Amino acid sequence: MANRNQSGVFKLDNGYWAYRFSLLIDGKRVSKRKTVDKQGNLLKSKKHAILAKEQAIKDAHIERKREHKIVRRTFGEVFKEYCEVGRSDKAFGTIRKQDSLWENHIKEKFEKLFVDEITIAQVNDYLSELYYTHDYSYQYVESFLKFFYLVFGQAYTRNYLSMSDYSKLCVNKDTKIKMPKLKANDELEIIFFDDEQLEKLDNYFENTNLKIAYFLGRYLGVRINECFGLKWENVDLEKGIIKIDRQMQYQNGLIRLVPVKTKNANRKLYMNDKLKEILTREYWERKITKEKNKKIIFQNQRMIEDIDGNTISSIDMVNCFPDGKLQSVNSVKYHTREIKKQFDIEFKYHYLRHTFGTKMAEMNTPSHLLCNQLGHGKIEVTNAYYLAVSKKGVDILRYNLNQL
Repeated sequence: MANRNQSGVFKLDNGYWAYRFSLLIDGKRVSKRKTVDKQGNLLKSKKHAILAKEQAIKDAHIERKREHKIVRRTFGEVFKEYCEVGRSDKAFGTIRKQDSLWENHIKEKFEKLFVDEITIAQVNDYLSELYYTHDYSYQYVESFLKFFYLVFGQAYTRNYLSMSDYSKLCVNKDTKIKMPKLKANDELEIIFFDDEQLEKLDNYFENTNLKIAYFLGRYLGVRINECFGLKWENVDLEKGIIKIDRQMQYQNGLIRLVPVKTKNANRKLYMNDKLKEILTREYWERKITKEKNKKIIFQNQRMIEDIDGNTISSIDMVNCFPDGKLQSVNSVKYHTREIKKQFDIEFKYHYLRHTFGTKMAEMNTPSHLLCNQLGHGKIEVTNAYYLAVSKKGVDILRYNLNQL
């Protein structure tokens, strides 16, 4: 058995290994010669090559059986089936984004093409056209790439696409569809506020109704929907911990609280002393105001649907006006214009998240802890904050250079 497994396995001049085989499966000759495994990794040892060959033979038998069952479907038919049976667990925002990409862009060009006839070159050329010709942002074009992976994956699981075609399109790192090369002048940088800008922003928001929302972003780096979806019951003032497990979204014109998008976004955040002091003061002031102005608050409150389907009042939310009116993500728009007018600062709430991440990285916070606090799914995303070049970072660099 051992000798048979080793037949067709050989070493290359460059030190790596390869395998080959040729056999009949259900009357059809199947021949392969490979220098990589199923995932596209180079074969670094004889054992690696033997295992890769055995897996390839198994896959060839499975593939041959599947070929008898392959049913042809168009790209549009596959996406329609996915919408009907494959995305019931997806968030409202995700579904809306998929529908938008399909209706406004992809449908026109790919709807009537058979999914098993779409080539890697067709998809790569399409992505390049979006990025280079139509000048869409790199991040936006990435959402198209994910869309194609999604539909091809759906087609494969439903036997509309062979294993070999699916592997070429989505698995093999040497052939699979991929993003265009990043333009030299494209910006994927992290945008953050320096100390001078932060001082101006601190003073500005101190005297506004958006004070709490601002400092939540400033000292915790929460996303804007997480900020406005925060309930007082998720704030532990005694322990200084905030639980993030929901976010605010507009759905069909209604404001709802929905679960956070990913498992990693569901997390506990730790407040610094200043934020804890701000929230404690706000909590007790709100409590006193609530007793004094019961009728006004009762009249102004807004009822919204929580993640469990129950209806709650706007006064249960951390970001609520003193008179009971609800604050939402749209509350930031006015202040964005004012800050530009008064200080010539481009303010976006998300930049507070960037600033928090950059500041924490500057202070040598262990990356795995910062990853947890920011709710990232991949440590590589968090590591970008350690590469961001801030003024303080430049000052440290210059100081170190002068010590050479």
